[in-house]
This record gives sequence, structure tokens and C-alpha cells, in this order.
Amino acid sequence: MKTLFMEPRRCATTTGMTVSIDLGQTDGGAPALLDLEELLATRLLVQGNSGSGKSHLLRRLLEGSAAWVQQAVIDPEGDFVTLAERYGHLVIDGAAHSEAGLQLAAERIRQHRVSVVLDLEGLDTEGQMRRAAAFLGGLFDVDRSHWTPMLVVVDEAQLFAPMAAGEVADEARKVSLGAMTNLMCRGRKRGLAGIIATQRLAKLAKNVAAEASNFLMGRTFLDIDMARAADLLGMEKRQAEMFRDLRQGHFMALGPALARRPLPVRIGPVQTESRGAAPKLTPLPAQPLEDARAIILQPPAPEAPRPRRTPPPPPPDILAQLAAARPTPPPTALPPPSPEAEAAQRRRLEAVMRQVLADPESGYRPVPVLYQDFLVRCRIEQLGSKLPDLVAFRRLLAIAKAGVPAEVAESADWAEATARAATLPDDLQGVFLLLAQAALTGAPCPSDAAIARAYGTRSASRARRALGFIEEQGAIVTRPDLTGRRIVTIAGAGWETAPGHPEAEAAA
Repeated sequence: MKTLFMEPRRCATTTGMTVSIDLGQTDGGAPALLDLEELLATRLLVQGNSGSGKSHLLRRLLEGSAAWVQQAVIDPEGDFVTLAERYGHLVIDGAAHSEAGLQLAAERIRQHRVSVVLDLEGLDTEGQMRRAAAFLGGLFDVDRSHWTPMLVVVDEAQLFAPMAAGEVADEARKVSLGAMTNLMCRGRKRGLAGIIATQRLAKLAKNVAAEASNFLMGRTFLDIDMARAADLLGMEKRQAEMFRDLRQGHFMALGPALARRPLPVRIGPVQTESRGAAPKLTPLPAQPLEDARAIILQPPAPEAPRPRRTPPPPPPDILAQLAAARPTPPPTALPPPSPEAEAAQRRRLEAVMRQVLADPESGYRPVPVLYQDFLVRCRIEQLGSKLPDLVAFRRLLAIAKAGVPAEVAESADWAEATARAATLPDDLQGVFLLLAQAALTGAPCPSDAAIARAYGTRSASRARRALGFIEEQGAIVTRPDLTGRRIVTIAGAGWETAPGHPEAEAAA
């Protein structure tokens, strides 16, 4: 009897309501259920040779849990990008972004709870390892306020957590292995549930594999892999031979989220197709040899060179996609306010913003929390119903955090600075304006602590990454003076800060 795909369902238990994902059927015909909430606390390891149905299993799990939990897929072969069409995953081309850009993107993904597929197909092994490590680092280092549950699926995990050094640079291997170890060993506290899949258990670092408490073991043939699989499932060595006899799509399941004893499971069908499916056998065309020779060996025309494949355009920024999805407010027929009224309203809004930022902890609170505080204070001041939306509030907040003097705020140079800041992502505009304000007034370059406060974090390393990303976008140029103090130049405008110590304390 054909197994039908079942959507995730809530199953009543003695401890309350739990979310269970239907993976398929057991040998006895009962549904093979995976406890999603238990999985978030205990992690999963999937093993199977090429063609065993490992990627099919991951796809079934991702499809069944897409409605319940945020997902991130590290995809070295581009197999899972088809999830975007049906389940709305954001696809990020890893080859089109730098490591710093991917790290910032990962932080924003957790802040906005967007499910994502990181496609690494266009990179060599070392490039895949470095970008995957940067992306996992961004997921791991996000502020505590964004530690919400997230499934992190890493396909072909032996590439990112190898047992031994290979042909890649040792630095790349250490960075990638460290990121995978953080995911599996320390990710649970941060809401990250690692799901790693590998073709070869013997090639996967033991300290990464050992952190998984749930296992789905598929077909494998090498003795060393069968022995490790049997050991992880608590089976005797003489039983390891059974892994050779497993059919495609059949796995042995064990773990608190699956079964208390090794349980044979047959994975059910999926709703999306993989781009990595093996080609089917097709008959060769019936064509005379001489005709084939004439077609294949025909010299190219000199005026028609062989076309080159052009790379696809880079995907838009995550925040830009979210902003594009925001509904456009209906037009109003009210007459526009006079310039004097606009100026008075702006001064009152700036006064309210100063009240919000008067709290020393305001620089480290999430923007939505500050926005709610801002709206409440505006209503107390009776500023009317036409208040800034969240996007406009981010711009006002960035200008206020820069602490620009009144005489500078009225200048044409400051208008140019705000226009330049608008080309950067919202969360980086405050950092840019802080640097621009220092450059326009001839003040020392802000310290890492001051930049971190403008960025909304206490982490100096995140502040330095933000500074590096702004420079990567061509908005600024940083250089040290002879004593090691930092100088920042606003690119295109020529404004330059005085030298400043990066490790100086931030002003309260």
C-alpha cells in the first residue's frame, strides 16, 4: 500500500502537547514519528552511502517541520534550493557573498526568523568550509534576545568536520571544525539543534558525531563504517552486517526523539524534488557514425565564439526582501503640512528620541523594543497619529546615536552623510553616521566599544566585523597611524577622523 505524505500533527502526551513529524512507516506499518521538541534538545546524526536515501530523509524532515520551526540548511551540492518554491526558504548563494557578509546575514536571519538555504555549490572545498564556518558563526554569536529554536541541517558533514587533515589549508579546516563543534556541543543553549548527515562515519570528527543523541543509520558497506554505526546504536558487532542489506530509503532509528530501541524505518515520499537526483538510463540515439563525426568535429565559426556562462546575479539583501513584502499604505488625500509644521514635528520627535536614549541600556536593547517605548512616549506627548514607522524609526535612531551637534546637523555635509548612510543596511547606518560625525567635527575615531554601542551590542568583535563590512561596501577606508591608532576616511567625500584608540572605553 502506498504511503501518503502526512503534514506535521500535534500528538497528545501525558506531559502536554508535543509536535511530531511523520517520517514514514516502521516495518510493522505504524507511523514513524519524530518528536520535534525532543530533537531540538538532543540533535540528530544521519548516515548513509550515496544512493541510500539520506538526502531524501533530510528533505522529508525539513518539509514536515517547516511550519513549526525556523530552519537553516548548509547545502554543499545545491540539492535543497527547491524548498524555496513551496516553503518560502530564502536561498543565499555562498559564492556571491564574502565571509563577513555571510556572518552578518546569519545574524539578521536569526533576528528576523527567516528559514534559509545556504547554497555552496559554486565553491571549492576550502571555500565551502570557510563560508559555512562564517555563516554558522553568525548564527552562534547572535545576541541572547534572538536565541529562538532553529534546526541547522548540515549535509555532507564530513566535508566541514573532517576526521583528519586533507588537501585544504589547515587554517580552513580548524575554522570549519570549530564552527561545527560549537553547533553540536554548545548550540542547544542558543536554540540551535544540529542535524548532520554524512556518507562516511569514519571520516567525520568523533567529537562532533558524539554529541548527537538521535541516529538514523542507512545502507553502508565498509567495515569501519558499519562498526561505528553498530556501536552508536548499541548493537553487537556481529549485527553490523545488516547495514549492507538495507534498501534505499530504509534506516535504523534510535534516540529519545525517535525510539528507545533500534527501530527499522521506511522513509515516506516528499513534496519537493532534488536537483541532485541521478540521471536515468536512456537509449543512445540511432545516428550514423559519419553524421556524428561531422557534427562533433565541425570547426567553430570565427565570428561566433563559444558563449560563456554568466554567473547569476547576487540575491537581494534579506532586509530588502522583508521590506519589499511590507504592504504599501493607502494614499491619503490630506494636504501636505507646511515646512514650519514639519520642522516643529521633527524637533519634537528628536526630543522624544533623546528621552528614549537617556537610559544607559538603550543602546543594547532590540530595535523593536525601543520602537514600542518611542511610540508610547509620542502618545504621551500627543504627537498625533502620523508617527514614523519602524523603517523611519531606524533612521532616526541611527542619527540620534551618532550624537551630531546642532550646527553640523543643519549643514549640507550632514545631509550628504545621511544620504550615503541610506545605501547601507539599516542596522549599519548608525555606525556609519557615528563615523561621519567624528570625521566632520575632526573628533578622534570612535573606539570599538563606541561602535559596538551604535551597532546595538556589547561585543567588540561584532563591532569590528560591522566596520569591516562597511569598508567592504566601499563606504569607508580605515588605516592606522604610526602609533597604531585608527583613522577612518569617508570614501568619496574625503572627510577624515582624527586618530583614535580602538580599545578606548565608550562614552556613557
